[in-house]
Amino acid sequence: MNTNGKPVHGMDIPIVKLVPRNERKVNPKYRNRIEASLRAVGLLEPLIVYRQDDVFEILDGVLRYGILLEMGVESVPCLIWNQREAFTGNRMVNHLSSSQEMRMLRKSLEELDEKTIANALGMSGIGHRLNQGLMKKLAQAVQDALEAGRLTVQCAKELTHVKPERQAEILKLMDSCKDYSATFARGLVLKTPVSKRAKVTGNKTPWTRADERKTDLLKKLREAEQQQDFYSGLYRQYTTNLLKLVIFARSLVNNPRVREHMQEHHARELAAFEQIINSTER
Repeated sequence: MNTNGKPVHGMDIPIVKLVPRNERKVNPKYRNRIEASLRAVGLLEPLIVYRQDDVFEILDGVLRYGILLEMGVESVPCLIWNQREAFTGNRMVNHLSSSQEMRMLRKSLEELDEKTIANALGMSGIGHRLNQGLMKKLAQAVQDALEAGRLTVQCAKELTHVKPERQAEILKLMDSCKDYSATFARGLVLKTPVSKRAKVTGNKTPWTRADERKTDLLKKLREAEQQQDFYSGLYRQYTTNLLKLVIFARSLVNNPRVREHMQEHHARELAAFEQIINSTER
């Protein structure tokens, strides 16, 4: 992990060498929930610390530290931050992605049951976090890539629109290009032949959405063309009317009797006519 171009190292630190930066007062219910989680599934997120001589100041995780201390834990997984004053709490630490969370929960299931984990995390169940329905729709290779963290959950969801054999093909293409983005996966899904598409009920498929976007784009293009035709016609009418006005103004100004009368009684209008004529003859 890097911050500002500098690596952040992780290591297990004896708890006696950890020193809280400041005390934190929290709601007892929140503290009890954190304690239940630590006792049930252990420390899921390491403490953030800053080295000061022989001790490590805790920048984030004081509450967890206090609970672990009461539990008699001897060493704690920590990330050693490289700047004491630049740290701004969890906002500078990457939170677990959906795939990372899923791997963590699956790992926990090797030793604990779903109910215990759900109670520790303050949830009614964790089935939705495990994405069990999603996993059933994926080829084994895609499942492995998802659990290994190469694919995001969103990317995996894009692949459910095609059959397992096509999923494996797309995964190989993604591996060869080193591009595991959902956008790239969606593009490859859209290129899938009809015979390799999965049967999807209820939700709109990527192909229907693509067709709708195409239809919407064509509609906007037609509207733009209609507006162009309208303004083109308006401009043509304007130039025609301007030409007629110039001809009319020139005929008045060039008539000696009319010009003499306008100079005497309508000098302002005569000046305006002359300005119109001059502007069109430049």
